[in-house]
Amino acid sequence: MLYPIYRCGYALAKNLPLRVSYRIAEIVALVYFHFSRKDRKILSDNLKGILGVNAGKKEIDAHTLGILKNFAKYLVDFFRSAGLSKEDILKPVTVKNRQYLDEALSLGKGVIVLTAHLGNWELGAAAVAAMGYPISAIVLNHSDQRINTLFSGNRAINDVKNIPIGVAVRGCYRVLRQNEVLAIAGDRDYTGGGMEIEFFGKKTLMPKGAAQLALRTGASIVGGFLIRQPGDTFVLEFLEPISFEGTDDMDKDLDDLMKKCVSVLEDYVKKYVDQWYVFDRIWAE
Repeated sequence: MLYPIYRCGYALAKNLPLRVSYRIAEIVALVYFHFSRKDRKILSDNLKGILGVNAGKKEIDAHTLGILKNFAKYLVDFFRSAGLSKEDILKPVTVKNRQYLDEALSLGKGVIVLTAHLGNWELGAAAVAAMGYPISAIVLNHSDQRINTLFSGNRAINDVKNIPIGVAVRGCYRVLRQNEVLAIAGDRDYTGGGMEIEFFGKKTLMPKGAAQLALRTGASIVGGFLIRQPGDTFVLEFLEPISFEGTDDMDKDLDDLMKKCVSVLEDYVKKYVDQWYVFDRIWAE
């Protein structure tokens, strides 16, 4: 069912003016908000975990609709980006603190860019590639191979290499050995092999790949987020590398570094909650 929807969205995004595509995306999101009770319930429950139990229905509904509208526009941007010149990809993007990425790469051990399903992570990766950095991203395979082909093809056109979850370890080490950029979305565990840790004060499984790789390779972890701004421009912001000194206790080191990574994610998710797209339940009921 999803593939025809994505194909239709791809065709519209590629052939209609951007403002028209955005408007259609917002209308579709509004319809979806009213008719998809399951996703609306999941998003509402996740929002309560972030905003607190005192958040009222009106506030929760407003944020839920905001998430759906921004996600629809995210898909428009992603589909339109394929085939654009590097200049056109970067045109709506303001880059902040690029020096943190360069300083980390100067150490020669590669860089792990810790991001989230927030803003437009796909366009963020394309922008990093357009800036001249070799970049690979750990990606989730869809059950429908046609969707995989569509999304991986889009990334490849924009010079973003795909490393599928589940077979990622060897490819990740290779990227870091070559002193390249490895992008990891650290806000949702899709393998069941994550680490139980507090996220907004409640325990859940979070992916531990970024922290594990950093401890094993010495690569720096740099937070990186591409956030939509009013007027549908974007800011791509890099954060100062997460400072950390390891010990001989790997379990303690992993726990300490995970807490620092989760803190970075919490800051950005809470600040831009209307741009956080996780359609799975984060915390058990």
